[in-house]
Amino acid sequence: MIYDAIILGAGGAGLFAAAEAGKAGARVLVLDHADRPGNKILISGGGRCNFTNTGIEPGCFLSKNPHFPKSALKRYTQWDFLALVERHRIAWHEKTLGQLFCDGSARQIVDMLTAECAAGGVDFEYRTAIGEIGHGPGGFRVGQHQAANLVIATGGPSIPKLGATGIAYDIARRFGHRVVEPRPALVPLTLGKEERLFAEISGVACPVTARVDGASFTEAVLFTHKGLSGPAILQVSSYWRPGTPVTLELVPQAAGKLRDARRRMPKAGLKAALSELLPNRLADALASRIGLEKKLGDASDAELEAAAGHLDALTLSPSGTEGYAKAEVTVGGIDTDGLSSKTMESKRVPGLYAIGEAVDVTGWLGGYNFQWAWSSGWAAGQAIAAKTAA
Repeated sequence: MIYDAIILGAGGAGLFAAAEAGKAGARVLVLDHADRPGNKILISGGGRCNFTNTGIEPGCFLSKNPHFPKSALKRYTQWDFLALVERHRIAWHEKTLGQLFCDGSARQIVDMLTAECAAGGVDFEYRTAIGEIGHGPGGFRVGQHQAANLVIATGGPSIPKLGATGIAYDIARRFGHRVVEPRPALVPLTLGKEERLFAEISGVACPVTARVDGASFTEAVLFTHKGLSGPAILQVSSYWRPGTPVTLELVPQAAGKLRDARRRMPKAGLKAALSELLPNRLADALASRIGLEKKLGDASDAELEAAAGHLDALTLSPSGTEGYAKAEVTVGGIDTDGLSSKTMESKRVPGLYAIGEAVDVTGWLGGYNFQWAWSSGWAAGQAIAAKTAA
């Protein structure tokens, strides 16, 4: 069959690009190895899909070229996607930090995207291995199908149990594109044996400000039997590199609060003071780590200052991450230097596009990566539509 575009991947970006091109008159085929579309969408947001964020800004995305996402994000915004959600009568609500979720199920977003594709006459083939991709004067050939345009929308290797692989990078390299080193992102961090003290308080959570290499996020940390998780840790994990410490501000202005505790309860120990500020099990673990055995009334200012350093700047050295199996997304990907920021088309190979997580653009936790899928997919879909109409 001859199409105007073949889209590899029936995830968020691929579905959105297909719908945009199809509704504008292009004949589009979507290929995917899975047996249904939108598997990653269906498990997102606890099954309710955090489909975008009210605070979308280019600075909320990581890329070797931080300017690259600006064009697509400006031309198709979170408000555009929200308007689409409302046109499909999907009820939604806002949680913390501008995160927008379906009131019902993530299935509603998948159904909306497939309905948009149906409106554009998009064809689908599931359980289809991509195999060899041909390229010549007539465009691209995938299996028995040919098209003037080919869109790489196969995502990154995060969550392999859903079938995720690095095939996008293989295809990009086949056509002469560079790939920025991929690594797990929005992923829990592991701690070594020397930090076993914190493994013993698995399940404890509390609000913190987590910092890594200049990046800072104020949300919750969750101590696990393997290390650290929770929103604050997932956020900084995207910036973390092996050997880089993670600093947790557990108690802001801790020295002043310890001095106040000394004044109020001089006969109490450090654990009692910490229990006023932190969950009991965490207070116990920190008291053991700090090792201040004397009563608060007998502690000097210098000793309280030293103890406070473990509270307002607890420094930990992660041994690694929990890998792609637990990573929500992938940092790195197809180098944006080889792509048009306006259309997502290859600068090397006319008709070749790359969108979504396959590209070296990674958003924060909280709906940012879905918005990149919608915005980049829209840009590619519009560009293909314009070519088809020309």
